[in-house]
Amino acid sequence: MVAGVNVPVLIGLVPLFTVTSLTLNEGYQVARIAGSRLAQLVSPTARTISIEAVLVGPYRLIYKKGLESMALTSRVLAPATAPLMNFAGLPVVCGMTISLDMQITSLRFTQSNQKRDAIDVSITLEHVPRSSVTAALGESLDLMLAAGLVLAPSVSHMVPVERQLGGSL
Repeated sequence: MVAGVNVPVLIGLVPLFTVTSLTLNEGYQVARIAGSRLAQLVSPTARTISIEAVLVGPYRLIYKKGLESMALTSRVLAPATAPLMNFAGLPVVCGMTISLDMQITSLRFTQSNQKRDAIDVSITLEHVPRSSVTAALGESLDLMLAAGLVLAPSVSHMVPVERQLGGSL
């Protein structure tokens, strides 16, 4: 990543340039082993992404309509808005994950008197797998993102401080 470049979070084709927080929740199914007190995690059961962002600029209402269109649950209307949704759901691309097969489950828009030229948006997406092929592709892309970020220079100014014995503890 290049310093000074604002890389957006993409939800489908809608870019979110001012994301204030992004939370990825993953749940796992626990299976009891028969005749034992032991349990084992057997498979992921739920993946949700929660995003808080601000829509700014002259295109803010277009981005709002784009998010609303992609949130449609009708099998006829949603693919008309995003034709690939029949096969892969909504892709979410950000610095933390690449997740395919996502569906918007909640949208909240807020406009305040203090920010008349901006719209706060809260988005919740849930993983809704369409096929095992797209699930495998999504996991592969996520692994490639993780591997690629290892090689990229960090833009964070947070550097771990080494512990030192002595001095003031």
